[in-house]
Amino acid sequence: MGKINIGRVVLGGVVAGIVLDILGFLVDGVWLAPRWAAEMKNLGHSGFSTGQMVWFNLFGIALGILAVWVYAAIRPRLGAGVKTATCAGVVMWIASALLPNLSMMWAMSLFSRHLTLYTTLGALVEMVVGTIAGAALYQEPQMAPAPAATGKVGQAAQV
Repeated sequence: MGKINIGRVVLGGVVAGIVLDILGFLVDGVWLAPRWAAEMKNLGHSGFSTGQMVWFNLFGIALGILAVWVYAAIRPRLGAGVKTATCAGVVMWIASALLPNLSMMWAMSLFSRHLTLYTTLGALVEMVVGTIAGAALYQEPQMAPAPAATGKVGQAAQV
């Protein structure tokens, strides 16, 4: 196992985060917008502010970087490719959406079960697709070639 290519993690992670943010906007900002507005009103809030939207997008970029890092970490064991990226995306979804949504949205009854279900399943698609997109840009660092063998047994190589 080699070292993780941090430059490629960041590059792929930013791409993954942008994909997460775009898909998140489509799911929560378009498709579920009426539900979010109604349920935020029930909590006494007028909706999400511009500042909150900026934070959501920055959070998406951070999640994308972390998702590609997870991909890079499990890649030596599972191999490169879509299957490994999907596994990394599911791991990230469990940690970043499923568990928080079940505990904060559903168990505490802050939001309806329908909204919790829809936004959580939407996040699964967002995270897997985003991780696949970011992982496509990830490459292991190039290793220096090993010195050529001299063919002489028992003698030290000349430098």
